[in-house]
Amino acid sequence: MTDLDIRGRTLHPGDDGFDEAVSGWLLTVEHRPAVVVVAADAEDVAAAVRLAAWEGRPIAVQSTGHGMSVPADGAVFIATAELRELSVDPTAATARIGAGLRWREVIAAAAEHGLAPLSGSSGEVGVMGYLTGGGLPLTARTYGFAADHVRSLDVVTADGRLRTVSPGQEPDLFWAVRGGKSNFGVVVAAEIELVPLRTIYGGELYYPGEDPGHAAHVLGSYLAWAKEQPDEMSSSVTLVRFPDLPQLPEEFRGRSLVQVRVVFTGAEERGARLVEPLRALGPDKDTVRAMPYTEITEIYQDPKNPVRAHLRSALLNELDDEAVAALVALIDPSADGGPYPGIELRHLGGALNRPPGRPHAVSTQGAAFHLWMRMPAPPGQAGVTREVSDEVLRRLRRWDTGAMLPGFLFDPDSAPERVRAAYTEENYRRLAALKAVYDPEHLFRVNHTIPPLA
Repeated sequence: MTDLDIRGRTLHPGDDGFDEAVSGWLLTVEHRPAVVVVAADAEDVAAAVRLAAWEGRPIAVQSTGHGMSVPADGAVFIATAELRELSVDPTAATARIGAGLRWREVIAAAAEHGLAPLSGSSGEVGVMGYLTGGGLPLTARTYGFAADHVRSLDVVTADGRLRTVSPGQEPDLFWAVRGGKSNFGVVVAAEIELVPLRTIYGGELYYPGEDPGHAAHVLGSYLAWAKEQPDEMSSSVTLVRFPDLPQLPEEFRGRSLVQVRVVFTGAEERGARLVEPLRALGPDKDTVRAMPYTEITEIYQDPKNPVRAHLRSALLNELDDEAVAALVALIDPSADGGPYPGIELRHLGGALNRPPGRPHAVSTQGAAFHLWMRMPAPPGQAGVTREVSDEVLRRLRRWDTGAMLPGFLFDPDSAPERVRAAYTEENYRRLAALKAVYDPEHLFRVNHTIPPLA
């Protein structure tokens, strides 16, 4: 392949723009590909895939947003950030979205018609990485995984062909890509369903966590409350202990907090009644209110700029008093100092437990909560940070289902047994068999890889 074959840009190490093209939101992962193709269209993507096959190189894919968590060394690195197609059909309540978009852009476009996509906690996340990982929306208990609501995908497979896949057109590949991440090709566009949701009732409640007894009371009360909630109520609880550093806002500096976040898709009055038991616990701060869907990602206040962070996840069973004590001990200010993990427990169930209308490879595998952990990872501290996160997971092993969600596999999860844990055994075997059909040479392996069935 020569530069003349590409309408976009072809970059090599040392070229202007090379380092910017391979950098993502997660700065702890560095990429050293052989070449970067900044695709201008789907034909560029297909040409880049053919180049990789010709040279026997692996293929790495990065659209935009948070980026890859597996190093792309020696790969043909396909950047799809310039594929920015976006149109909304308000009559059909659908959107056609290109791989270069972030969710904040889709949210804004849909809101003009009183509609909403099933987006996650950050508006800066790229649409395709989120959808191919399954997509756990903030309204998950109401609507299920975002993958449930994908109507079709345009994907370039390892043979360099652009295919449109849907329930009626190559349904096996359509099933595999929604949950199989980038193991089956480069998704360049998607058609998704939107939901009629102009507003939600949501926000955060902050509780002091310095006193372990009080923190345990708040956490235990939240867990009991969550069990009683209707499917319209999605929620999470985060336990965090902040270091006493001058660069932090004074309200957080040196503090331990229990943060409860809620998103209710029903009427404001009913939402307020449901949240009342949480308000009765006496939060220091309460931001829960009726808000336009366009503000939903502000509830979680995810970082908008690139970060050096260590990320881990797990799926947990129902949590008892011993689990509460184990979690609260992690933010006890009398315990040894940092690094300080921020631990989020997202309540599952509801629509997540119902069979999707368009089957896909994603499942909570019966878990009650999703655990997500983020820790600062300054240069030279990777080993210490990893030890702390390992210790957190060790303390919670009794409640760990052993399973994971494919959209929350991070850099420590590249081992084959970790990837396999993101799927039921039946789904994993089916994915491996389909991998042998669509990518027998295993070109798409710069990811949480599913090797083709031998």
